[in-house]
Amino acid sequence: MIQLMKKKLVEITVDNLAPPYKDYEYFKDCDQLPFRYQANIFDLVNAWWLIEASTLVYAEPDFVIEKFQKNAGFTEVKFFENKITQCFVASNDKFAVVAFRGSEARLRDGDSDPGHIFADWLANFNFLPEEWDQGGNVHRGFKAALLEVWTDLEDYISGLQKNNLKIWITGHSLGAALATLAADRYGNVQGLYTFGSPRVGDQDFKNDFNVNAYRFVNNSDIVTKVPPSSMYCHVGELRYIDSEGTIHDNSNRWEKWSDEIQGKFKNVFNALGQSKKGFTEVLLEPLVDHVPTLYAIHIWNNIPGVGHRQFE
Repeated sequence: MIQLMKKKLVEITVDNLAPPYKDYEYFKDCDQLPFRYQANIFDLVNAWWLIEASTLVYAEPDFVIEKFQKNAGFTEVKFFENKITQCFVASNDKFAVVAFRGSEARLRDGDSDPGHIFADWLANFNFLPEEWDQGGNVHRGFKAALLEVWTDLEDYISGLQKNNLKIWITGHSLGAALATLAADRYGNVQGLYTFGSPRVGDQDFKNDFNVNAYRFVNNSDIVTKVPPSSMYCHVGELRYIDSEGTIHDNSNRWEKWSDEIQGKFKNVFNALGQSKKGFTEVLLEPLVDHVPTLYAIHIWNNIPGVGHRQFE
């Protein structure tokens, strides 16, 4: 028997604010909590697997493939890439995880060209509405980013599904937006889990959206507040992580607002206590709350039984 312990939150500084995170222990103890690939309702264990995948895919392809195979037990990993979009599909004989990479803020290993960083952020800011075949209008930059890889990606996923694999789609930040569009466009997916997602489409898009979807928001995560709500809506059932790390189902607007205020006061006092480190080390909480490893640790710590009982 093994006891699965809660994880300590990592201290976020200017050095580890943006991924990739090469020192993070991806899928640690996943053999004790296997992915429930046939689930058709919300599952916190699956949420943890999928945020691990969404965090991992910010790294270089060789690193990602190794971790998917050695740490998580996937037998095949396929990489899809274009100017803006990077996506990994990790599969075994039962299910596949389609994980989209979010916006990059660092140069890749051995790369001196920041072009991919500019491309990501140009996509983010190209938020004018554009017609979506499945209904409504969506963020133009997100749509263009998905279409860069869609033809090959769709063919590959369809091939996996012909072998009776369950398809799960996920992503963090920009990756969450692309995952949302991919799930809607493909349609026949077992589940969509997103983390720190911006708004993707308008009210008509939301009305026509018919995917088993769950959307995580960590406290005051700034990315979840853009583009403006006057233009676009969120989709999927909300899972809100409060300032103490507790996950709530579909928190109403008042609860979220009051908790964000509490979190901001907490951040101010923490900053005052850490002022000896210098102002460059004091970061705005809405940016810190977007860090994917914090999502992963909070979700792990909320899994029923973690830190409290023995697992066989």
